[in-house]
Amino acid sequence: MPTASVNSITLNYTVSDPPTGTTGLGTWLVLVNGLADDLQTWSANIPAFTSAGYRVLAYDNRGIGLSSRPDGPCTAELLASDLHALLLHLDIEKFHLLGVSMGGMIAQAYALKYPNGGSADGIANLEMLSLSLCCTYAAPSVFCERMFGLWAEMAERMSVRDVMRDVTLWAFTVPFFRERTGELGAVEEAMRDLDMSLESYLAQLNVIQKFDSVGALRELRDGGKGLGGIGEGRIMVLAGEEDILIPVVLSRELGEAVLGGVWRTTRGGHGCLVGWLLIRLRTSQLTNNLAVGISRRVQ
Repeated sequence: MPTASVNSITLNYTVSDPPTGTTGLGTWLVLVNGLADDLQTWSANIPAFTSAGYRVLAYDNRGIGLSSRPDGPCTAELLASDLHALLLHLDIEKFHLLGVSMGGMIAQAYALKYPNGGSADGIANLEMLSLSLCCTYAAPSVFCERMFGLWAEMAERMSVRDVMRDVTLWAFTVPFFRERTGELGAVEEAMRDLDMSLESYLAQLNVIQKFDSVGALRELRDGGKGLGGIGEGRIMVLAGEEDILIPVVLSRELGEAVLGGVWRTTRGGHGCLVGWLLIRLRTSQLTNNLAVGISRRVQ
């Protein structure tokens, strides 16, 4: 897999192109992973995205996969700056941005730090065509704070793999466990073989423990501004109807806080993105509207 030396680290990434002859514009879709997830998380989604005509960028955040694992805690802002540096490295000027769970927090941080029409370090920011924030929040509640604190203790007393095996139990619904045994087995195998140190896990865990965009979103909304300078109808907040790990109420609050955002739910829990096509932009309205299409119901 290719790597990029950016932000004083190395990021591992993949680029997946649409099949030859695919009807579409080859627009970039950038995928941002959740806590303790590497780019393989998207293996079930990428074929659907490329078949729909997208050129897909997936990458390993620092601390996971084949990317660098520097010391010290991470923040959403730091990981957003990693993403920005990677996009500049690859000369990606316009793109759709999709983040799930921790990735949704990184995507929010990116939109706040590098909004359309702004500039960073004297360089005009890149253009986000749409923003999808999936199974995520603007800030953790007391419930999430207690849960994340327990994860940290479990990782220290047991192992990171043990924590992720436990998380798997709460990420999916009973019908998923009953009916989608093949996909479940693949997830469980990935958790058993997870290559992530305690230090890297705690560094990423810090992102979701400390993330808080409530004030920034309120300020934008009070000023009549959309997140990231993105037009109305092009920001979607999505939640699984039975999400326990990021309670739906928190995702809904995020959706209500984003001016001009579109709030959606789908069947499933926190792992509702496994194996489904999330976004389909109508090419006739590509520059105007975000059209949300669920290709198949998930559990």
